[in-house]
Amino acid sequence: MGEIVLTRIDDRLIHGQVMTAWVKKTRANQILIVDDEVANDEFMSEVLKMSAPSGISIFVKTLDGSVAFIKEQLDADSRLIILAKGPETIDALIVNGIKIEKLIVGGMGARSDRKALYKNISASDGERKIFRRLIDQGVDVVIHIIPDQKEANLKKYL
Repeated sequence: MGEIVLTRIDDRLIHGQVMTAWVKKTRANQILIVDDEVANDEFMSEVLKMSAPSGISIFVKTLDGSVAFIKEQLDADSRLIILAKGPETIDALIVNGIKIEKLIVGGMGARSDRKALYKNISASDGERKIFRRLIDQGVDVVIHIIPDQKEANLKKYL
């Protein structure tokens, strides 16, 4: 039986040592990037696949394609990391029947519609509402940049 070993928001998706550290900590064997834009950009999909840690299967799917894929992997022998750029994607996965018990917020950079939330993490008003809704639904939402650092409960920063 497969399992989701990590669900993470990071607008950089896969990047260097951070992802390698999470793969090692979770003993993941697959990474699923859920992002419509990246899934429809063959070049970016290939770049992300090449930047993954050795021995890890990388899949880049649209939101719609991800729901069926995750359900298939949970019936297989997979240890799956789910990566998304923002909370709206995680919320949509949950609405579509994917059970997410814990969500790690690792990187959400500054943009014109975002305000600082925690150190180098920023969120828009809409993203903050989604985080609150996820927490109200029982999802444990934490800020955890790298495995060696201590995690912080996101609720106290909203």
